[in-house]
Amino acid sequence: MKTKPTGIGLLSGGLDSALACLVTRDAGADVRCIHFYTGFCVTGQNSRVGRTDRPIANHALQVAAEMGVPLDLVDISVEYLPMVLEPKHGYGRNMNPCIDCRVFMLRKAREHMERTGADFVFTGEVVGQRPKSQVKTALRAIEKEAGLDGRLLRPLSAKILPATALEREGRIDRQKLYALAGRGRKPQLELARRYGIKTYSQPAGGCCFLTDEAYSNKFRDAITHPGADRLSVDDVVVLGVGRHFRFSPILKLIVGRNAAENNFLSRIRGDRWLAGVVGFNGPAALVVGEVADDEWPRIASVVARYSDGKEEQSVDVEFVRGPSVKRLSVTPASADLVVALRI
Repeated sequence: MKTKPTGIGLLSGGLDSALACLVTRDAGADVRCIHFYTGFCVTGQNSRVGRTDRPIANHALQVAAEMGVPLDLVDISVEYLPMVLEPKHGYGRNMNPCIDCRVFMLRKAREHMERTGADFVFTGEVVGQRPKSQVKTALRAIEKEAGLDGRLLRPLSAKILPATALEREGRIDRQKLYALAGRGRKPQLELARRYGIKTYSQPAGGCCFLTDEAYSNKFRDAITHPGADRLSVDDVVVLGVGRHFRFSPILKLIVGRNAAENNFLSRIRGDRWLAGVVGFNGPAALVVGEVADDEWPRIASVVARYSDGKEEQSVDVEFVRGPSVKRLSVTPASADLVVALRI
């Protein structure tokens, strides 16, 4: 009797990857899952910033626990960043390098497969669900580039894709796999009801900051000023915090949007100026870069604009860096100035 094959599944915490896990198990395999932390995940960002105004949960952990599936969490953020900066296949609609991302993660999954003695890798990808990375030609190219030719199972669309080696050998029951295609979600939701899945992240694919236009604008600005060679994993986290304003090629201001972000900016200030409004409730604002003497009033006016004193003729703004303190009285910035400076 042939032993059950073991598959390594990429579990994002979304519905498709959870379904892929259960379908693969029903088709005759033992399954283990792996979840990658890239540094660009919204859930991870909320946790690192310390947000308390919304539930913070790792959906991959929750889904794996609900399904009773072993899960390994792997931090790939340091290795992942260089790929994001120079993707071989380019970016999607925003700064999302979807094809390079899939190849990168599948190579990591292949290494994990080989290290643990597993037989194949599987994902929750659905043919046609995404216009660039999930058309048939792209799926095939990604499989080959990741070094998984014949060993990558996509159980939700397997019946409209070439059979893997394990399917041909009869170790995976192809009849228990599916032929889903397109962007519709009804078949997946029906499968979820059938399997009793209740925990998964929404929307599908919504965890990656790089698909977000506002974040992508800040990321693009960051790699232009002062340059990608100085961008770190910690900088990636800061890009998801606050409102960002560009004053010059070497000067940026980050204004907190809530108490958690204000506290976060205060914690990471280091040897940089931190601004706040005197006498009114308002944000913390971090000054990033070098400030020319004539730029202080404009910086202060933007900080004042987001305080409860924004309708006043004059507001005091205080800048603190170690023992040094600066205080300026300014008129809060106009809406036009804020729009002009905001990244």
